[in-house]
Amino acid sequence: METTVSLVQMLDARERRVQHQQELLTQYHKPLICFTMNICGPIKDSPLIRRGFARGRQLLRQQFLRAKLTPLHQDAVREVTGCEAFYVLDADPLTIKKFTTDIEDATPLGRLFDMDVIRPDGLKVDREELKLEGRRCLICGGPAKVCSSRRVHTVAELQEKTTEILTEARDAQDIADAARLAVRALLYEVTTTPKPGLVDRRNSGSHKDMDVFTFMDSAAALYPYFEDCARTGRETAEQPAPETFAALRPLGCEAEGEMLDATGGINTHKGAVFSVGIVCAALGRLDRSLWAEAARVLAEVSAMTAGLTEKDFAGVTAENAATVGQKLYIQHGITGVRGQVEAGLPAVLNVGLPVLEAGLAKGYDFDRVGGGALLAILANSTDTNIIARSSRERQMALTEELKALLAQTPYPDKDALAALDDRFIAENLSPGGSADLLALTWLLHFVTTEGNIDE
Repeated sequence: METTVSLVQMLDARERRVQHQQELLTQYHKPLICFTMNICGPIKDSPLIRRGFARGRQLLRQQFLRAKLTPLHQDAVREVTGCEAFYVLDADPLTIKKFTTDIEDATPLGRLFDMDVIRPDGLKVDREELKLEGRRCLICGGPAKVCSSRRVHTVAELQEKTTEILTEARDAQDIADAARLAVRALLYEVTTTPKPGLVDRRNSGSHKDMDVFTFMDSAAALYPYFEDCARTGRETAEQPAPETFAALRPLGCEAEGEMLDATGGINTHKGAVFSVGIVCAALGRLDRSLWAEAARVLAEVSAMTAGLTEKDFAGVTAENAATVGQKLYIQHGITGVRGQVEAGLPAVLNVGLPVLEAGLAKGYDFDRVGGGALLAILANSTDTNIIARSSRERQMALTEELKALLAQTPYPDKDALAALDDRFIAENLSPGGSADLLALTWLLHFVTTEGNIDE
């Protein structure tokens, strides 16, 4: 709940802030940054404001890394009077002021940042010492001090502009992060090695027309598409979930063309265009605070695709079934990836993700946990690619064999995985559907562990 604050509260907060600054200067005798938000009006704290503040802290951390600086001390407080963060640095005050002004001037969001740099003697470093202009007005772009002193703009106008800036910055970051994590997941999937029958760093598996570089080209080409999916999710978040899914279809067709163009006509990620695109849209529909809950993200996937299987297979009979998916549905009731997304990707939520995270907790490397998650997915779901390259009977026998193997060794080592790889290649087997689910597993792992940036 948002709380309005009084002038007295703001003055008290300022006094406490100055006192804390003095304590830090006395203790460390080094310059410090005091970071607050420049928010007009009586409401100084809200989820949206906190997101902006968290972004500011993230940008500061990035500048510390660039400058090879480790804060001697850092702390933050959140009050109804606003968020505050303090950093003590062993660096030249003008050097610090240079990168804080770079942050403040780089984007519209930076205009809401107040990053004071204070010398050990308690005096602030002014922008003029770097021969920089004063801060600009949010609305007209003129000198902020002039507009403020003359009250050129109303509080309501400033609040509206502030909300606009915070909202646009939040959405842009969420969209970019969803796409970045999606591409990262595709790259982790293809480079997990060894993977039985699949393209990896060891070989091209049961494929003659592609290698790991083909997949990298494809993944890079899909970044704009994943952004579009997340953006579509955000723009349609207030509409019924199936409306978002409907809006993805033309985007997916275009993305498939981009993929084929990047790979010279080779189908590397057609399945991922469908499933990963849906997850990106689901992330776009959800508040960032919900990204940490895998079940909630995948529930949104389920809601978006409700009725998909029945709709896509309506009217399909044994006589007119044309695709492998249609034939498997008629013959065996196998719903494939449609059934997976409509059910909320249970192979990811209940199998792949728990196995992956348990392996990481044990200290296994990415190859081993990725291999274990892949085999677990393959053993506990129906991979239609295996059936297409062999038979339903062979696929069922293979799942039973893998279940027995995993019961003894949940995370087979490199030699065991390589031996399976050789066997799969000899039989021309390639669990491409499970590979897509492994990519989704990596994506959900990244989203749930790194996606919540609120501080």
